[in-house]
Amino acid sequence: MAAPEPNVILQGGPSSVSEEERLRHVDDTAAKVRLLSGNRWEHFDPTTRIIRQNGRDLLVFVWSRHTYVAE
Repeated sequence: MAAPEPNVILQGGPSSVSEEERLRHVDDTAAKVRLLSGNRWEHFDPTTRIIRQNGRDLLVFVWSRHTYVAE
């Protein structure tokens, strides 16, 4: 089974999040996205902005904060 096509792009936040990680498929585009990066979670919030990239419309999520992984 092929992976779903990306439908969102993550903008802002740390440079440690690669360009490849920023393009992703999200089932619930109204929910926040969390991305594990090292020892912390990067949080991205949905916006109403849409950009066209490589022939795809992508909903823009913007970085809002990070939280550390609990040990």
